[in-house]
Parts: sequence; structure tokens; C-alpha cells
Amino acid sequence: MAISTLARRKATTFLSSRFLYSTSKYSFSLTRGFASGSDENDVVVIGGGPGGYVAAIKAAQLGLKTTCIEKRGTLGGTCLNVGCIPSKALLHSSHMFHEAQHSFANHGVKFSSVEVDLPAMMGQKDKAVSNLTRGIEGLFKKNKVNYVKGYGKFLSPSEISVDTVEGGNSVVKGKNIIIATGSDVKGLPGITIDEKKIVSSTGALALTEIPQRLVVIGAGYIGLEMGSVWGRLGSEVTVVEFAADIVPTMDGEVRKQFQRALEKQKMKFMLNTKVVSVDATGDGVKLTLEPSGGGDQTILEADVVLVSAGRVPFTSGLGLDTIGVETDKAGRILVNERFATNVPGVHAIGDVIPGPMLAHKAEEDGVACVEFIAGKEGHVDYDMVPGVVYTHPEVAYVGKTEEQVKSLGVDYRVGKFPFLANSRAKAIDDAEGIVKVIAEKESDKILGVHIMSPNAGELIHEAVLALQYGASSEDIARTCHAHPTMSEALKEAAMATYDKPIHM
Repeated sequence: MAISTLARRKATTFLSSRFLYSTSKYSFSLTRGFASGSDENDVVVIGGGPGGYVAAIKAAQLGLKTTCIEKRGTLGGTCLNVGCIPSKALLHSSHMFHEAQHSFANHGVKFSSVEVDLPAMMGQKDKAVSNLTRGIEGLFKKNKVNYVKGYGKFLSPSEISVDTVEGGNSVVKGKNIIIATGSDVKGLPGITIDEKKIVSSTGALALTEIPQRLVVIGAGYIGLEMGSVWGRLGSEVTVVEFAADIVPTMDGEVRKQFQRALEKQKMKFMLNTKVVSVDATGDGVKLTLEPSGGGDQTILEADVVLVSAGRVPFTSGLGLDTIGVETDKAGRILVNERFATNVPGVHAIGDVIPGPMLAHKAEEDGVACVEFIAGKEGHVDYDMVPGVVYTHPEVAYVGKTEEQVKSLGVDYRVGKFPFLANSRAKAIDDAEGIVKVIAEKESDKILGVHIMSPNAGELIHEAVLALQYGASSEDIARTCHAHPTMSEALKEAAMATYDKPIHM
């Protein structure tokens, strides 16, 4: 069986088990019941983020007349404008400063002093964002995607009313509508985000001065990344988390090592802790805390509080109720394995549907959705979507954690290899981390790979490809890896899984 066919079948089984609607129950013709007219599009995408703009470009590449509607006035969505891209810019810049302070001397690079020029750092971030947003507009022109700047809402399953950023209104018609409006910051009861003293991730990317004390509410990806940025620049960072662990989707063993790494960087953690109230009426901010299970209250003071408790689907003002699109209790739009909603001709992708809220997942959704619309086959296997925390060290993972494998009752083997034994990591004096490979005991098929290291987000994709093709740990172990490279640690961990490593 060809791998593409196998992958499609696996994806169909996976998605069908998670979403409400089956293709057989809600089958429909792509040409039935739509508005007519010479200005009608084959595809209209609402939202110009990673899922939306990729879907629009792919649709145009497949020969479909396509319009993309984006309310922000710049393409790229949250990810490019106030999320993934600006945060990675600041993570890199702050890491350079931290290295200059703490590591350069070990490499024979010495200077009398080093200081932060925060406006220049923010300027570099803004330049990167601007260049990339203009680049997407260029791709739209190249692929002949019509771009409408404004807020779209449904008039009917085939008509979108758009309040344009210039103040006008127009109606865009389409045979197929794709909802790709992404997600928004999840608020917390009783806490008002003013983007000054109490900020979301958006405000944390635009602070005009380095806070002496930063409290982060939520120990997920975003909170730890932004906490790292400001901690490197000089803030005292305290992370308050209601749950018992940071990043709950992470493998438990790797998580413990990761938390220790962050603590060595002077990041403090208050786990199993509930935020009762936040008072920002004075010069600073006072947080009233108590144990998650109840108990005595304490006061924690900060100059800035970052609310990073997750994200929620953004569907406000779309008029979903007007056309009867069904959602679940979390506000996510329900789709079938072809990304179709219960309303014929209306599709949804990305953060507004079930699945990981990740930009790269949204992109894959967009491509697959458009391929289905064009009469082709598409697939997205959510078990193969990698996750990355872009701190230093980074943590990246794909597949199942050891806890998940145990819960399934599968006999398995684990192979581990520390970067302390990796020659490249030792050569550059950056050897904190580990690779962990989990494989089924009988078949040696890889079930999960977890990496904590510098550039783990780049190293993980060998593992993603291995899982996608059903590889064994021996397959990786017998694949020649260039020396000296960080990737040799994955090879050694694979060797440790089915046999024994060489360098341990």
C-alpha cells in the first residue's frame, strides 16, 4: 500500500472518531444551492492567518477563483503579527543579550559592558513582521488571490458581508466558504487586561520598559516563552500555574528536566496555585493567591502581569447562528473529515475546530480542506503534529508521551541519550538536554520522540518523518548522521532503544 493512501486512511479514521459529522450523513454537491453571478468565487476564505492565507494560495494554485477576507488589514493573523514571529524575534534577541552577559567570556570574547537597547530590539522585531506580512501580500498577487481588507460575516451560506477597513461595505459571494478566523486570548474571571500593567501575549510583545517583577499566569508554551524573554532582559519572573505541572502535553520525564533548566535561569514557579484576584489600582499589581485545593491566601506583587491561560476559538460576529453552523461547548466549529460543517458549502480549519491550536496544524488543515474542495484527496494526522517550546533549551516532541503509552497498555521500550555526551553540544558549550525515544517492544515501531536541546525545534522533524512512515528505532539508528552534529543524539537514543548506544 502506498504511504499516501495509508496516511489518508489513518487520517480519515482519526478525524471521524473525533468530530460529530460523517461524510455519509452530510454528503452534498459542491455546486448546489449557491448564489449565482459573474463575481462569484469558487472559494472565499474568512481570515488571513496561517491557515487562511495558505488555504487561499493553495486554492488559487489549484485553479479556483479565490478571495481572502482579513479584518486586521495585514496578513499573517495572530501568528505573524502578534504571536509566533514577533515572539521568536524577541526570544532570539534576548538570548543574544543573555549569551553576551553569561557565555561569551568562556569563548574568549570579552568586553567591558553590554546593555539592552529596548527600542532597537523592538524595531528589529517590527521590521521582521512588516517584511513577512508584505511577503504574503506578494504571494497573493503572484497567485492571483483577491484580497479584501475588512470584517466578514455571513448573510447566507454563500454570501459574506464585509465591513471594509476603509469604512465601506461589500458582499463577497462564494461556492465554498472556509472559516479560518483563528483564536483569541482566553481571559480569566475578574481580571481586566489593559495591555499596560495587565497584559496578554500581545502586550507582552510591546512593553516599553523592562519590568522589575513579572508574574506570568499560566505555565504553557506562551507564558514560558515570554517569561524567558523578559527574564533574560532582567525581570524577576514568577510563573503561577493552577495545575500541578508546567506544559501538561509534555512527556513527564522531559518536563521535569525542562523545569529544572528554567529554574536555573532564575524563573520561579508556583504550581497548584489559584489566582483569586488581581488589583491594579495602585502603582503596581497585587495578586491574591491560594492553593488550588483551597487554603490560606497570600499576596504576590508585580509591576506587570501576563495573562497566559490559553486561547479560545474566535468566531465572534461571524453570524454562525444566522446560517446554523453548529459548535461544541468550547465554541469550536464541528467539522467532518473533509473539514465541512453541517451547513453545505461552509468549511472550517485551524484554531476554530478541534485539534492542536498551532499555526502549522492550521496550514495543513488549509491545504487538505482546499484539496477536498477541488475534488482531490487531503489528509492531516493530528498525531503527527509536532509541538515546540521555543525557550532555551527548546523542547520539541511528536507522537505519544510515555504516560500515554502506559495508559494504552502497550509494551514498549525507551531509549535516552544526553547531550552531555554529544560532541557538537560539548564543542559549542551548550549541552543541556536529552533525546528520548519510545518504541513498541515487539515491532520496534517508534511511538514518540521527545527532545530537549538547543534547536530542538529543528531536530524534531527527522522524528516526525520517521513516525509518518512508520519507522522503527533501528531505522533511525542505522541511518548515517553527519558528525559532529546535534542530530547524532537522536541516532544514539534510537540505538539505545533497540540495542545499545556507542557513546554512552
